[in-house]
Amino acid sequence: MTPALDLGYRLVALGACVFCARKTWYGYVERKILFVSDDWWDWSRWSRQVYDRDTMPIRYWMQMGGSAFGSVLCLVGAIVGWQQNS
Repeated sequence: MTPALDLGYRLVALGACVFCARKTWYGYVERKILFVSDDWWDWSRWSRQVYDRDTMPIRYWMQMGGSAFGSVLCLVGAIVGWQQNS
């Protein structure tokens, strides 16, 4: 792996880490978080589903946990980098 590709991998992982961390932090402060849909055929639902902590606590905390886990995973990827066995 070339150093440029490793640097690119680390930058993309760091960007994804910042995105997930900001989403988690703003979700905690505002007490609501946007839902990330895994349905690739229905793109219209992405921006309309907001989970509030008081009305839908289970979905809210599941989304918060997934975003926080994604942030930590991307941070580990940014620190470790792309490791290939020789």
